[in-house]
Amino acid sequence: MLVHEGAERDAVADRRLGCSLAAVAGAVNAAGFLAVGYYSANMTGNVSTLATALHAGHVALLMSCIGLIGAFVVGAVLATLLVNAGRRWALSSVYAWSILLEACLLGLLALVDILLPGTHRGVMLAYGLSFLMGLQNATVTRISGARVRTTHMTGMLTDVGIELADWLDSFFHPADPAQLVRTRERLWLHGAIVLSFTTGGIAGAFLYGWWSGRFLLLLAVLLACLSLPGTVRRADVLSSAENVVQKNSSNM
Repeated sequence: MLVHEGAERDAVADRRLGCSLAAVAGAVNAAGFLAVGYYSANMTGNVSTLATALHAGHVALLMSCIGLIGAFVVGAVLATLLVNAGRRWALSSVYAWSILLEACLLGLLALVDILLPGTHRGVMLAYGLSFLMGLQNATVTRISGARVRTTHMTGMLTDVGIELADWLDSFFHPADPAQLVRTRERLWLHGAIVLSFTTGGIAGAFLYGWWSGRFLLLLAVLLACLSLPGTVRRADVLSSAENVVQKNSSNM
């Protein structure tokens, strides 16, 4: 799921990756709101809140929204820089390492949630979770060629509406069979991502309420398990390549 990119990916790989990470994003979004009162993945809402806070003169709320949006953008910038560097070095595992980085940082935030007092804990969780959502969304956007976004439900629901309309239209007007197949695949992909995000959010709301920071630690472990096959596979490929080079050198 985290090795092939762009045109090399099929609908199944996109759906598995999108649904897995969307469920995590939904859970993180809900847990973050329960922990600090902000949605870490909902930048549309944060921008709207920024505008209303500016109008009402709520300086503290305004600065909080600016911080959340900035953290999300910085996360996306870091992920893109990592991916660009990986592409230059032909490291197909860079996406897996990016998600593994997210897992490690989420684990640290879980420990912050468990161990630190309220004031410091809230600030670090709010900005830290927004940073991670930006990192995750940019990573998935790059590996899928922008077909998948795991935190941008407004865009996903828009795509569902467009694809549903195209599918319904095919019942009344002739359509190219290949195009109809692609429409169905995209409808299934985007609908499944929205459902996964919603399910993850419901689970996150309940489980964070019961387990608090331990739930974030569980999510970190799940992300690590998701990313490790990609990093291990790359290590195996490098090892095989080195063995081939050594064998050829010895034969010469």
